[in-house]
This record gives sequence, C-alpha cells and structure tokens, in this order.
Amino acid sequence: MSETVVTFGEIMLRLAPPGFERFLQSPLFVATFGGGEANVAVALAGFGVPARYVTVLPPNHPVADAVIAQLRGFGIDTAPVVRAKGRMGAYYVEAGANQRPSKVVYDRESSAIALAKPGDIDWAASLAGARWFHVTGITPAISQGAADLALEGAAKARALGLTVSCDLNYRKNLWKYGKSAPEVMRELVKLTDVAIANEEDCQKALGIQAEADVESGSLDVAAYRGLTGRVLREFPNLKIIAITLRESKSASHNGWSACLHDGQEFLMSRHYDITHIVDRVGGGDCFAGGLIYGLLRLPSRQEALEFAVAASCLKHSIPGDFARLSADEVKGLLKGGGSGRVQR
Repeated sequence: MSETVVTFGEIMLRLAPPGFERFLQSPLFVATFGGGEANVAVALAGFGVPARYVTVLPPNHPVADAVIAQLRGFGIDTAPVVRAKGRMGAYYVEAGANQRPSKVVYDRESSAIALAKPGDIDWAASLAGARWFHVTGITPAISQGAADLALEGAAKARALGLTVSCDLNYRKNLWKYGKSAPEVMRELVKLTDVAIANEEDCQKALGIQAEADVESGSLDVAAYRGLTGRVLREFPNLKIIAITLRESKSASHNGWSACLHDGQEFLMSRHYDITHIVDRVGGGDCFAGGLIYGLLRLPSRQEALEFAVAASCLKHSIPGDFARLSADEVKGLLKGGGSGRVQR
C-alpha cells in the first residue's frame, strides 16, 4: 500500500536578519523558504516517506520557480502545484535570544493561495494513490477561499479513505477576514482523524478551555489528560490527538515533550531540556512530520510519539523552517546519542 503523504498549504519567502540580530540591524536579510505544511513535507521526505505538496503559486515568477526547485531537491512531488494570479507570500522572522522573544511579521495579503477558491485544485489528481492528507490551521486563517479549499481537500481525502491529519496551529495575526478560528476549525476537525496541537491551539482554535495556565511556562500533565479527553469527546471522529508541551524558560531555553490520547490510553513522551536554541520556527511542523512517520512505520503509538518529540527536539538546532534530518539521526537521539560529540 502506498505511504504517500499529501500536504496542502502556503509556502512563503522567509526573510530573516543574520544570526540573532534585530530587523535591519545589518542592511540585509537571509532569504530562505518556509510554511507549515511544506515543512511537514520536507520532514517526511527526510525520513524516507514519499511526500507530495499542493499549493498555489504565482505564474512566471522566478522566486516561485525557485521554491518548486528546492522542494523537488528534497524529493517532494510538486506536480499538483497550481500557478495562478496573486503574489508570492513572505514573512519576516527575528530570532529571539534569552529573555527577548522571537518575532514574526506576515506579508501574505493577496498572495496566490489567498486569492484561490474551491475548484482551483484538482483534488482527485492531487490525492491519487496517496494514503494520508495533512493540513493545518494556518491555511484556513489566510482567507475565506483558502479556508474553503482546505475543507474541500479534507472532505475529498476523507471520501477517498485517506487518513486526514490537522495541526491546529492557531495564528492570531492571520484571522482577519471576518470568521473566527473556532467557526472554521471546528468544521475542519470534524473531517480529521489525527489532530495535533499545543495547549493554546485547543483553546483558541476550538474554543475548548484547558485547566492549565498556558502562559505560565510550566506544565500540569493531569490538565492535559483532561483537555485531550474533552477534545476527543467533542469530536468523536478523532482517533488521536497529540499535544506538544513546551516549557518556555526563555527564548533560548525550553523544556520539550508531548502527550498523545487515543481514547484508550494517555501517553507521555520523554522530556528534553533544550538549551541554546538556534531556531524554534518549524519545530511543531517537524513534530507533525515525525508523528505521521511514526504512525505509518513504527510498531506502537508510544514509539511514534517518542520519534516525533525527538525529531522536533533536533529541529531546534537547525536554522530555517526546514528540518534537514534523517530518520537514523532521530533514532540516534532516541538511543541516547544526544551528547553532541563529533561523529567521525
């Protein structure tokens, strides 16, 4: 049976000052690419899972051409990418350090995917032969048309018998077109088998309150057992919900773990103390890619959860959105190879 995973969303030009500088402290930006669903596809391709990416990009645009070339370089199938009117989305990211938080500024209004609408993507062709469809809460936040496309894709994937996963990914700076996040995301989660979130996502994207204080930087495991149980009760179609648990001691120092609830068992992962963070952007996407990999290829849900947490832990050491990792590197950390010793 095919293991192909199809992801759908917007990929953007990522512009960041060098190192840990403030915006335009030096008169330059480092240009790379990034976007939640593309990050998942890159992670999966690195782990050896066939990945296919669906998006809408402007035509006759050299930067959009470079995006496709880079994704193909990772081994990702970009055949379903649609070229249509609109601009190339971008975002600016300033890496935080110590007590100064990271900062993200979006510049994606009137992008090609924001202007797209249902019917613009051939879902039958895009999903042909695939086993899994992944979307996030970022795409439905961009515009009504993008939200409708995400719902259309998830509904088609479900009708075809694919497993559907959704990373809730609440982004308060994007929900500007008149719909609240719960209005849209609750409908999308009704089409979902595997939900991925952090504690804030459940509250802000689904309107389901946690008993824990999500801003405190500390974790109450019992509260997350209750929170995941409530989500599963409200959405009986869900088979699994996984929540990443981040303890933010500072921008440079985080505790990192996750939990998973499948209605029968509540599982907790090992805990990682991540110091000297290089880039945390894309860490949650790497977790999603690792979890999908684990659920497809590993013998138990506990092992899938551990793989996802270890992979996303390693992503914190890599500049840029993309997790440039192999499955063997993640398994090396799981076996206790986290000392950072030079490998010769």
